[in-house]
Amino acid sequence: MKLSDRALNRALLARQGLIERFDRPLVEVVEAIGAMQGQAWQALPASLWSRMTRFAPADLYAALERRELRWGISIRGTLHLVSAREHPEYAAVARTENWHRAIDRTTDGMRALRVALLDFARDEPRTNEQIREFVESWVAEHADAIDARELDAQRSLKWRPIYRWSALARAPADGRWGARAPADHIAVRGDTAPERERALAAVVHRHLRAFGPAAADDTASWIGSPTPPVRDALESLELSRFEDERGRPLYDLPDAPRPDPDTATPPRLLGAFDSALLAYSAGNRQRIVPGELRDVVYQRANLQVRPSFLVDGFVAGTWSVAVRRREATLTLDPAGRLARRARTELIAQAQGLVEALNPTAKAHRVEAS
Repeated sequence: MKLSDRALNRALLARQGLIERFDRPLVEVVEAIGAMQGQAWQALPASLWSRMTRFAPADLYAALERRELRWGISIRGTLHLVSAREHPEYAAVARTENWHRAIDRTTDGMRALRVALLDFARDEPRTNEQIREFVESWVAEHADAIDARELDAQRSLKWRPIYRWSALARAPADGRWGARAPADHIAVRGDTAPERERALAAVVHRHLRAFGPAAADDTASWIGSPTPPVRDALESLELSRFEDERGRPLYDLPDAPRPDPDTATPPRLLGAFDSALLAYSAGNRQRIVPGELRDVVYQRANLQVRPSFLVDGFVAGTWSVAVRRREATLTLDPAGRLARRARTELIAQAQGLVEALNPTAKAHRVEAS
């Protein structure tokens, strides 16, 4: 069965809570919409607000303080927000034996150093500088444990490869989460690393749950994995099969929602690096980003994915927020002319979002070009 881009769009939006907002606990919502790419810290509250019937940024910070959610390096080697109960599989898939290395081959000393680092960061968050000092002290006490070429390479990178690791999560030093993104690292407690093949199957299943139907290269791109093992994982699952407009084979969970392509969808605002825009291979994102708007959303020069908004389910422009003199203004920049009703509904959504993101501002405004 062939599915149009519009049919794939409605399937994506239904799973992401972008047709009907989720009326569920926050942790369940994060799991439903997949690992949320989160290097733009302020984007997470924006994307969650657009998907939930009731949400305030304080809800996110509270769930992180309770360690129900974790924010750290994950799939594709980038910061993601995931639930604590789903973290082990994401971490296992994200880990590779060479991520902590700066050269192709090295001694087992790097493995021993990682074990020591987990002990050092087990009970309290550690800054980058503290980790570097600890590492240099360990190296001094374990002469010749690490290849000299590795040491030179790591020091040139200020040891960043070793603490950009899925076994560490980001956390604030005082334990209090808020609008400022924490930069410190703490070892993830209590996770028993699952066997990699089982973990990959679980993460592949989660991709389809959140973003399907999808091709093997879509899922592999989202994970940051070569395609062959992902295709093998897909073939091992009991899945439904489809094709897209370009004849690519697609996989999906048999009971996943696939609404009518003509299902009405309200305008929605997505944060920077929103996962719905990045869940497919780079040349196959037509189900949500029209081809003529790719360069509006994806800024290749500085590797940014701008905050965007959807009209009729597809990206139709970008937005930004500025706070000056305690007045918060959300500016909408449509890529083309909007119908009057869509514009009115979009402004109403933007007004709700700017108020939610800036609760202490004395005034909130929306401007639309």
